[in-house]
Amino acid sequence: MCIEPGATQSHPGMSRRAAIAAGAAVIASAAVASPAAAESRAGSRAADRAGSGAADGAASRAADGADSRGGGAVGNRIESQAGNGAVGEAGGRVGRHGLRDLTYPLGPSFPAFAPGEEAVRRTVTTVEDDGYYMQEWRVIEHIGTHVDAPVHFTAGGRTATELLPSELVIPAVVVDIARRARRDADTVVTVEDLRAFERRYGRIPDGAAVLMYSGWGAKVGDADAYRGSDSAGGLHFPGFGAEACEWLLRHRRIRSLGVDTLSIDPGNSSTFDTHLILTGADRYGLENLAGLDRIPAAGATIFVGLVPYEGGSGGQARVLASW
Repeated sequence: MCIEPGATQSHPGMSRRAAIAAGAAVIASAAVASPAAAESRAGSRAADRAGSGAADGAASRAADGADSRGGGAVGNRIESQAGNGAVGEAGGRVGRHGLRDLTYPLGPSFPAFAPGEEAVRRTVTTVEDDGYYMQEWRVIEHIGTHVDAPVHFTAGGRTATELLPSELVIPAVVVDIARRARRDADTVVTVEDLRAFERRYGRIPDGAAVLMYSGWGAKVGDADAYRGSDSAGGLHFPGFGAEACEWLLRHRRIRSLGVDTLSIDPGNSSTFDTHLILTGADRYGLENLAGLDRIPAAGATIFVGLVPYEGGSGGQARVLASW
C-alpha cells in the first residue's frame, strides 16, 4: 500500500500520518525495531521477540468455506503444469507440479490505494521513427503487485536493496477466507483461521510467507469496487488482523504476509496495526497478489523478484510460485 503524507483517512479529520503515529504508540511494545546493518538482521530472530508472548488458546472452529477457491485471477496463467491434477485448499485443480505467475500486469488502469497514484506511461521512441521501442513510466513504489519493505512503516527499517535473496525465495501457504469475504468486506484473517488451517494441512513452516486469498481479484477491473469505496470515502476490503500477525511472528517465525487486496491491513483500518507489527519485526509484506486460488494451500515455494530501488520503501515485484 502507499500512504501519501497529509492524505485523509477513511475516518474524517484524521490524516494517514496521524493515524500511523497513533497506531505506532498503541502497538510499540509488540513491534521489534530492526538493527542498522542488513547482514546482522538476516534470519528470523526478530520474529521471536515480536508480540507479548501469550500462550496459544484453546482449539478453534473449523476452516471457513472449503469450496471458495474456484475462480482464476485476471491476467494470470499457469506457465507449466505436469502430472495428474492435485486438489488445492478449496478443491480447485492446481496440478501435482506447477509454476504460476502471481503478478498482475501493471498499467495506468490498475487500481491504486488512493486515486491519483496510478501509474502513468508515455511512448518515448518507436521502431518506425527511431529504430527501437521504449516507454517512460511514472510509478510510485506501492502500485501493482509489490513489496512493502520494513522501512515502509518502521523508521530505520531495511530498504528494498537490503532484503536478502534467502528472504525472497521461501515456502508459502494460502489461507482461504473468500466465502466470508463475500459476506463481509471488512473481514480479516484471525488466529482461529490459522489454527483451522493447520488442523487441515499441518503446521505452517517457519520462515514462510502466509498468503490470504479473499477472492478480491475478481474486482480488479473496477477500481472503486477493488478499493471498496463507500459514499463517505472509506475503504472496505479484507486483510490480516493484528492478532493473527502477532501469532504468526511469535509462533511460526514467518518471513512475510501477502494478500490479494491493496493492503495487508483491512481497508477500514485507520491505524495500520498489521503493517506496524510486521515491519517492526523486520519482515516484509506482499500486496495485490493474483491467482492465489491456483496454487496449493501448502507445499508451494514463492520467488519474489523485487525491483531493487535504491533506498526503496518497497517496489514492484514479479512473484512466481512453484510446487
